[in-house]
Amino acid sequence: MATPLGLLRRWVARQAGPHAAWFDAKIDALTHTDDVRELHRFLGLAPRRLGRADLALTPSELALADTAHAGWNPQGWSVDGAARVAALLAFDANGAERVARFPARFHDLIRTADARELVALFRGLALYPAEACALDADVGEGLRSNMRAVFESIAHANPYPCEHFDTHRFNHMVLKALFVGSALSPIVGLDARANPELARILLDYAAERHAAGRPVSPELWRGVAPFIDSLDAYPALAQALAGSVPERAAATLALLQADTPAARELLSGVPELTALAATGTLHWNNLPRQEAA
Repeated sequence: MATPLGLLRRWVARQAGPHAAWFDAKIDALTHTDDVRELHRFLGLAPRRLGRADLALTPSELALADTAHAGWNPQGWSVDGAARVAALLAFDANGAERVARFPARFHDLIRTADARELVALFRGLALYPAEACALDADVGEGLRSNMRAVFESIAHANPYPCEHFDTHRFNHMVLKALFVGSALSPIVGLDARANPELARILLDYAAERHAAGRPVSPELWRGVAPFIDSLDAYPALAQALAGSVPERAAATLALLQADTPAARELLSGVPELTALAATGTLHWNNLPRQEAA
């Protein structure tokens, strides 16, 4: 069975050109040494030796990633970022003692990392051997970062939050994504982790935005959809149906999940959007981006 380390080694080596042998030798060496200085040397050299190009992956390789660890999606990773994660996995591949020291080692790396390094290190969170609670403080710092790319390295295409965050922390991450203008659709497990508390928070957020005359992210209604009836969200969705094209589309998708008389009555006013949803043309990952001309 494919492992994250095995896949990363294969993909990085393929793009490493003349430095492929160097990369393979260094990863092999990291599995057999206890000298953390070797790890730091590799992390420093990786961008210069391997470059910073995007990791080129086929759809079948992305499917392999999901097989190796459910929800893992390395699309958009860089070659040097993938090499850094591979190095951490290799260094901690053997022995309980190394695994026990991983949280402290990870903290040291995070403490001294620049933005690009932070993104690479956080993207690998779900693959690391440490207990999730041992990384809580560093993950919290990443989520609080005012650098959107760092926040999204945890929130987007990363199974770690879905696997390890409690309801309060997951909800807070979703709300921050809205505050910073970050998309919700790349959040792994967004539908699986939907909950009434989050739906209520999103409804209140939408009401505040509307009251202030500010736009509402149409993706917000995805988190409300499973709880429309219990929260009586129909008035808010009626307002959304009178809004922008993206809001109308998202409200339509949300109401289609309710399948109640009240939902069907509202949907009767948007037959064109209901028809698009029925054919699969309109879905949560394909919302309109702007008003029709």
